[in-house]
Amino acid sequence: MQHSEHGAFTLLLAEGSSATLDWFDRDWLKRNGRITGNSDASGRNPAMFLAIDHQAYVLRHYYRGGLPGKVIEDVYLWSGLENTRAYKELKLLEQIQQLGLPACLPVAARLERHGFSYRADLITKRLDGCVDLVKALSHAPLTPARWQQLGQVLAQFHQAGVYHADLNARNILLDEQQFYLIDFDQGRIRKPEAKWQQANLARLQRSLQKEALRVAGLQWQESDWQALMRGYQG
Repeated sequence: MQHSEHGAFTLLLAEGSSATLDWFDRDWLKRNGRITGNSDASGRNPAMFLAIDHQAYVLRHYYRGGLPGKVIEDVYLWSGLENTRAYKELKLLEQIQQLGLPACLPVAARLERHGFSYRADLITKRLDGCVDLVKALSHAPLTPARWQQLGQVLAQFHQAGVYHADLNARNILLDEQQFYLIDFDQGRIRKPEAKWQQANLARLQRSLQKEALRVAGLQWQESDWQALMRGYQG
């Protein structure tokens, strides 16, 4: 990862990236017709879809969640570059790529520092042809074989020690061939241990149960979870 300073801004670049600060400038993006949509028009903080140099990207701003987010929406305490959420996530995504695991490709991050605080954004390559698991299940059920495939993918991440801090159904994308994980904010590489791995899986199961109650006609049932676990356990 490379980084450069530009006044109040720090630009972080993944290996091979040609991104510039303009890619993070909403006004520049709008003027040049680079914004093609967003991840969820109904969401509180949707990510932007971009088209630059014939490539598709996703631009995500870092927001606080829970009660703190209602008071301080997107400002974080500065305690050094390597401690920022954007630096950590970009670095983790590079590690995930080195491990050969299916996830979004890292491109760049931008930090805007003001004294002892900062705001941040992250750009990743867009996984074209993919939908999130909730959207997929709102149209049709997955076969037991595909649930087993998802379990196998999750096992690969866990065996490599990759901890996803928010493993939920909307952070899993799929196309006709593969599953991918996205949004690794606050994730990290940990020693593979059953305790956190099982907690990770339980979080995903709760997410599916919640979405089944929230989304009318969602094609999911508890037997699907058993198929996922068969794939996870090998």
